[in-house]
Amino acid sequence: MRHVPAQIAARLTAAAELFADRGLEDTKVEDVATATGVPKATLYYYFAGKEQILAFLLQETLQQMADEVAIAIESSDSAAVRLAEVVRAQLRVMADQPAVCRALIENLGRAGRMPEIANSVTEAYYSPVQQLLDEGVRDGSLRATKDPATTAMVLFGAVTMSALAYLATGRSLSPEDLSPSILSVVLDGLRPADSAN
Repeated sequence: MRHVPAQIAARLTAAAELFADRGLEDTKVEDVATATGVPKATLYYYFAGKEQILAFLLQETLQQMADEVAIAIESSDSAAVRLAEVVRAQLRVMADQPAVCRALIENLGRAGRMPEIANSVTEAYYSPVQQLLDEGVRDGSLRATKDPATTAMVLFGAVTMSALAYLATGRSLSPEDLSPSILSVVLDGLRPADSAN
């Protein structure tokens, strides 16, 4: 896939609505061209097909998430406080990109087969969160888990599925409303028994 100019990338969000409403199988590149205003020939110049358009949209969202997670992790607060901010950051990105997230729901099995998406999730979320979990053990704000890599995946999955459940039912995703419930379960389960952090 070639580098996609920002002016075209901005117009592709309309494709996410199509993929979310119709599914990838029932969406043609011609439909994407009509919805986005990007000529079909231009789409084929940048993408091999609609699967690459969906992958691009997911990767753009994951890059936004990576940026937000990096900001949350760079704070000087305890690891537990930073982990809570990571959860809120993930929810904010998902609330900001509801059509892409709905497209993810519709095409979840297909997205899982896209190796670049799996690599992006690892770089954007799993690795930084695993590092944060390790730091939490060192600073005493989080307890050690048997497998921090799996714990990072579980956290990503819990936040993702909670947010997707809101979006799938047409409810508005409010990070401020949803994050306390998620954080209560996550942090109560990860904090040491004697911690007040």
